[in-house]
Amino acid sequence: MSISIDQLAGGGASERIQRELNKIAENVLDPNTKPDAVRKLTIEVSIKPNEARQLGDAEITVKSSLAPAKGLPSAFVFDYDGKGNAVMKELKMGKDRDQTAFADNGEIVDGTGTPVKNVVNLTPFR
Repeated sequence: MSISIDQLAGGGASERIQRELNKIAENVLDPNTKPDAVRKLTIEVSIKPNEARQLGDAEITVKSSLAPAKGLPSAFVFDYDGKGNAVMKELKMGKDRDQTAFADNGEIVDGTGTPVKNVVNLTPFR
């Protein structure tokens, strides 16, 4: 018995293997994935014989398991709005939602980037 993967399914199995290997190569080169993560190529041949056991339908599946993209760090703040509904917003700077900072346009904003309107000028009291 001699079965060649290159000839299997009219060469379609070989094409799918190459396509999945290309996906693995792209995934290895992606800087957003862990470099040491294991990537896998799985070739599955399922054969279902007929009742007389002289003929069998086959299905060839080729798939790859890639490394997932690295997680992106972020933080959220949680509170209630004026109507009592739970709300959340991304914390864009620091780890304190009440910390104020200057935005690029010179406006004073809180940790979520929302402009702060009630800034008190304490300069006269120094």
